[in-house]
Amino acid sequence: MELKKYFSKFLLKQRKRKLTERDYFLSNALSKIIGTEVQNVALYREAFSLKNSSKNKDSNYERLEFLGDSVLGTIISCHLFHTYPKANEGYLTQMKSKIVNRKNLNKLGEDLKLTDLLLKQNSVALGENISGNLFEALIGAIYLDFQYEACKRIILERLLTASEINKLENKIVSYKGLLLEWSQKKKVNIKYETCEEIQVNKSIVFRCHVWLGEERIANATETSKKKAEEKSAQRAFYILNKKENILGNPKTL
Repeated sequence: MELKKYFSKFLLKQRKRKLTERDYFLSNALSKIIGTEVQNVALYREAFSLKNSSKNKDSNYERLEFLGDSVLGTIISCHLFHTYPKANEGYLTQMKSKIVNRKNLNKLGEDLKLTDLLLKQNSVALGENISGNLFEALIGAIYLDFQYEACKRIILERLLTASEINKLENKIVSYKGLLLEWSQKKKVNIKYETCEEIQVNKSIVFRCHVWLGEERIANATETSKKKAEEKSAQRAFYILNKKENILGNPKTL
């Protein structure tokens, strides 16, 4: 056993000697994040490479993001199944959605400052979901580097702890989805009417009106149709909650 430890440390030192400055920085930064030394730094180099990087035309984070999305979904599903033994399928599905939704993954990636690990390209504009995408790519790399059980431990002990998961239980991810569920139970009709508007500075925004039956109850403007509908749904929720007490006094994301 001692001999095995000696050779493991020896091989690790040999690998570090062969690392480029970039790889050495990446390896050290990630070791602090995941709590253990990375084994195959090439996986993480790929996880933090952008699609149109001239040095990485065929190697970027997207494939690992695809893998990480599936691995994270499986680990979270298993965790919820064992953590809530009496919960029904609907509750488990809602909890999983709260954990793996894009907004929460973006927050997790931002908290870890994953964009600081990117191979920077001055001409590349980062999308609004890049932090969440990199979080999933990181999980994909960890899975390939350490296999499933170790990956599960790293996620639940370092990246997304049980206490953080519990905090999401009473939070609302989608007001639009919440209103839909409420309207179906109450047998009332909720609809969204969205149109483009041109502002004084000639920028285009989307205004969404929320209708409850024949009554227009809320509206909001945003830079995209999806955002406008969610924002107006949030306003409609608080208006209706005062009258109907839909969820008491919920916490929100």
